[in-house]
Amino acid sequence: MRITAIETSVVSLPFTMGGPHQLFAGQLWDRMEILLVKVETEDGLVGWGEAFGHAAIPATKAALDTILAPLLLGEDAEDFIGLGRKLPHAVHLLGRNGPFVYGFAGIDIALWDLAGKRSGQPLWRLLGGGKPVPMEAYASLLNYRDDALVKENTGAACAAGYRAVKLHQTTREAVVAAQDAPGAAQARIMLDVNCAWLPPAAQTMTASLADRGLAWLEEPIWPPEDVRALAALRRHGIPLSAGENVAGLFGFKTLIEAGAIDIAQPSVTKLGGVSEMVRVIHLCQAHGVVVAPHSPYFGPGFIATLHIASALIELPLIEVLWVDMEANPFDPWVRVRNGRVAVPNGPGLGCDPDPEVLARYTVGTPTRHVAEPSA
Repeated sequence: MRITAIETSVVSLPFTMGGPHQLFAGQLWDRMEILLVKVETEDGLVGWGEAFGHAAIPATKAALDTILAPLLLGEDAEDFIGLGRKLPHAVHLLGRNGPFVYGFAGIDIALWDLAGKRSGQPLWRLLGGGKPVPMEAYASLLNYRDDALVKENTGAACAAGYRAVKLHQTTREAVVAAQDAPGAAQARIMLDVNCAWLPPAAQTMTASLADRGLAWLEEPIWPPEDVRALAALRRHGIPLSAGENVAGLFGFKTLIEAGAIDIAQPSVTKLGGVSEMVRVIHLCQAHGVVVAPHSPYFGPGFIATLHIASALIELPLIEVLWVDMEANPFDPWVRVRNGRVAVPNGPGLGCDPDPEVLARYTVGTPTRHVAEPSA
């Protein structure tokens, strides 16, 4: 089934976060942006994908618009294996992680959406899963630079029904503040420091946190590729998690073989899409490593994560950013109710974006690529 058109667009959604907006990669982060990838085929079907993301959107969109989309026009949308070899290899000299991989992830998600729509089956069924039930979610708090706000937002998340909360702070004091929040005694608390510490500081900080009962400590080492230093932290007894910055299957293989992680965190919009995510989950399962997907986004990437987790992960735990958006084109499937999130049952991803929300919040002009008519 030939790909006839590919369109990229950016949806920009204002949000509040329970505190002052912070900088992300040097830019004020006060709008949640979704880089949408729309793929059309000659039978008239449309598939939706999402490519990572956030402050990287201009680079990822440029990779899609200048190289990836032109390479894909006219290709067979059902050839997952062939395209998964051909496209990454065609651009591998441009980087094995980053905009070109993120861009291909958006396309791969859209191709799976198309496959489900063409077969009349939801993605969770295509992946071999049974009928899903609402899955447990955890509130992924943003960075507040204020321990009082850490405590306040942890308490608010617990009051909203979450029984797991992740902090994005870097101090023991912030962890103590969160654990002192109302309702936190019944919740798991995780800490993501976003690769804050060189190995000596990481050893000191991890030792200082060993008595706090953290459910996991996420990406404590800079640089994240230093798998031996990460593995050395496990002696402190805190479960370690990582993976959102890993380059594909072999990146996770390196982490696992080094004995560096207890919990793997593949990200469907960064890793290369649904196809690579499935391979990573199977690898982790073969080595007894728990999978907790990285999913701090609100478009097709998040929806795809729901399907994948429901189908393939025994006890899924879904990451949801603790923000309140003005609107979302994929409402209500991005909403958490009493600490749980539901999976769409329709074909493919099971939900298309609301065109009225797209019209209101799309910024700039979508870029459309159209294949030459077939002979």
